[in-house]
Amino acid sequence: MNENIIKIVCSEMNQYLNNYQMSKLNETLYKRLDSNDNEISNNEYLDKYISSKKLEGCSDLTIRNYNTHIIKLFEYLNKDIRTIDTEDIRDYLSYYQGINNSKSTTIDGVRRSLSSFFTFLEEEDYIIKNPTRRIHKIKTEKLVKETYSDEILERLRNKCDNIRNLAIIDLLSSSGMRISELVNLNIEDINFENKSCIVFGKGKKMREVYFDGKAKLHLQEYLSSRTDDNNALIVSQYQPYKRISYRGIETMLKRLGKELGICKVHPHKFRRTLATRAIDKGMPIEQVQHLLGHTKIDTTLLYAMVNQSNVKVSHRKYIC
Repeated sequence: MNENIIKIVCSEMNQYLNNYQMSKLNETLYKRLDSNDNEISNNEYLDKYISSKKLEGCSDLTIRNYNTHIIKLFEYLNKDIRTIDTEDIRDYLSYYQGINNSKSTTIDGVRRSLSSFFTFLEEEDYIIKNPTRRIHKIKTEKLVKETYSDEILERLRNKCDNIRNLAIIDLLSSSGMRISELVNLNIEDINFENKSCIVFGKGKKMREVYFDGKAKLHLQEYLSSRTDDNNALIVSQYQPYKRISYRGIETMLKRLGKELGICKVHPHKFRRTLATRAIDKGMPIEQVQHLLGHTKIDTTLLYAMVNQSNVKVSHRKYIC
């Protein structure tokens, strides 16, 4: 019965479509009218997508965000994935923004997650048309993000009550590595002679990063004080001395900030501070890009905030 329907539809559409379009129509009809294909659930499509992202080397945090955003879309629409259209996506984004009072940057992040998912479905021929294609990037405010001043960095160091926390702050502030990269470092990854280490960044990309003399001395002192046999570079303060977690470092820094009366003390701010200072002191943006492990130079520029007083000096030097 289905085969007869397919033949009739293709015959009637033949005058309107070229050979390639007819081929895709024929393929799609067979796929959609196949009873076995109709049994695939939304969650199964999501599983296929998540598996592809893991193969691409996406971080666990990125995959969790994708998964969360897509599941919330499923719950809100409660529709077969192949029937979701552009208006459904727009309606959901509007709903999400209203119920969470989200900023435009957050909504654009959700949009990117959904766009990635439906692009995958379209490329794999699970759906005919990507419903997110006509939903463009959401305009966001370009805010100047804060960095740590020399004074704040020194206050954070002075407030550390143990050598481990001091080593963490020195490594983050002098290397610009991601917190996930620091967490995954092992002792053998450190080259104290060259004051460098090999880290694996996003997409499992390997690169060499560097740290300063203070970080070297404090890290050596910390490692000498340890009595455990864990090969992780940084471990928890108390037994059983497990590899420190992202949350562990984040909590430690937040506590230091609270004790000092400093708002918004978090790990990522160290990367932004290093990028800003490097560019401010004349390091070529391409080298800063490599130092931070960014694939696109535009990302590096978003991290860095050029010192306005230096812009004034340069204007007088080169323009006036």
